Amino acid sequence: GRRVLCYADLVRLAEGPQNIPFNESDPDAGVLLHLTGNMDRYIFGFNGQTYDQSQPVRYPYGQRIWVTLINDTMMEHPIHLHGLFTELDSRPDRLRPLKHTVSVKPGEKVHYYVTANERGRWAYHCHLLYHMEAGMFTSAVVA
Repeated sequence: GRRVLCYADLVRLAEGPQNIPFNESDPDAGVLLHLTGNMDRYIFGFNGQTYDQSQPVRYPYGQRIWVTLINDTMMEHPIHLHGLFTELDSRPDRLRPLKHTVSVKPGEKVHYYVTANERGRWAYHCHLLYHMEAGMFTSAVVA
């Protein structure tokens, strides 16, 4: 008899901050990020690399990017992107909600769009700070 709120329940009512329109256009590019980790050594990262090993994720200015996050670990990771909104692709029949942080459950694959409309270098990390400090941190560059 309980009801649990999930991402498929969220809906955007109108254009969001910074006049991000609801955009049905195809993405210009795609980014695939695997959320990785080793519980024995307590190291986490993106695509098997910790921050000191990684290169920034590149988002060309003005482009619409289709991002896929795949959680290869047995822990949930709330992934936080500074400076840009994500359009969560949770229900194709509704306006996609805008989020800064997207939770990715163990073994789950999540898709969202990013409109690269803010130039700069932005932090991109797991919002569980002990995972961030253990390496699940990189940056996103919009240029």
